[in-house]
Amino acid sequence: TRENPNSCEEVVERATFMEVHVIRISSAFPFASIAKHSLNPSKSNFAISLSSLNFSDSPKFSFKVESQKRNDVVFDAAAYEAERHRLDAEARKSMAETSEMETQNQQDPKAWKWVIRKRVWDLMEAKNIAQFPRPVHHRIPNFVGASLAADKLSELEEFKMAKCVKVNPDTPQKQVRFLTLNGGKQLLTPQPRLRTGFFSVLEDSVLSAGTIKEACTSAGVAKYGRPIGLEEKIKVDLIVLGSVAVNPMTGARLGKGEGFAELEYAMLRYMGAIDDSTPVVTSVHDEQLVDDIPIDKLLIHDVPVDIICTPTRVIFTNTSIPKPQGIYWEKLSPEKLSQIRILRQLKSKIEQETGQKLPTGPSEKLPPTAQRRR
Repeated sequence: TRENPNSCEEVVERATFMEVHVIRISSAFPFASIAKHSLNPSKSNFAISLSSLNFSDSPKFSFKVESQKRNDVVFDAAAYEAERHRLDAEARKSMAETSEMETQNQQDPKAWKWVIRKRVWDLMEAKNIAQFPRPVHHRIPNFVGASLAADKLSELEEFKMAKCVKVNPDTPQKQVRFLTLNGGKQLLTPQPRLRTGFFSVLEDSVLSAGTIKEACTSAGVAKYGRPIGLEEKIKVDLIVLGSVAVNPMTGARLGKGEGFAELEYAMLRYMGAIDDSTPVVTSVHDEQLVDDIPIDKLLIHDVPVDIICTPTRVIFTNTSIPKPQGIYWEKLSPEKLSQIRILRQLKSKIEQETGQKLPTGPSEKLPPTAQRRR
């Protein structure tokens, strides 16, 4: 471990997401003598190769192999959060570079979106209606009154009747996640930027009064949530999205520019978990309401909202914008696809089942920091 501290982190990280077999040694032996250990991430368990251990310096030892479930593994919330913040910082830097490139290229079909986003971010900072984390640029901005907007959302009949609510993992919707779990509902939330998987499901039945608030954080989701895959049979009754800007007259919405809300919606649609009738709600500050999102420039995968909740009011948009019908493979660039493992797996699965190759979108130039590698 001293020679290669990263190896320990790797073992803990992989053990967190799978059933493991743990070898307990009754007396210490020199870890420096471990030449290597074998890990097979494609299997549901892993083992340290005993043939690679040198026990010559430990004359007395005994061991037993026992199976431990994922929840028995000690979860290091501080390490998880530190890594998440590091990756988030990389992603925001990447988005800043992307926005600059696209804004300068007036031929880019997404250039106009960055103009609106920047205006809203600047306004929120200038009026000091932004809350931690700041600056709010290249984030779903946390805003003053976010809890009030969440309370208004919880008063909606659509929320009261919902048994399963999908909520984005951003800070301004933390109170929505709390009200969902505290109300005895099933919470479906995506793993940040779909890095390590897909969605996690949380239920109040596996939480205590003292752990519900923790479960509303990213670290809490990783600790208490049950990861699911695309094969999960689940029905989502309400979708809550974060937004940078939204038009109350049309329901047109802009996120922070990475497109994950659209991909999450598309994959839920593919699973049959949602349909056109599933309400889409967003909570924002009143200053995030805009009137200059042109409907004719929206892309086919952009998700409109049915209801907007602000700290002061509830707006029913009666949107006429069509909702995405699924995954539009012809819009996904190879570079974007390479960032999201679950999409690559799904694409490969569909191609194998149908015997036909799915289309791929045009290549796009991503900033170096966007190509995150573990």
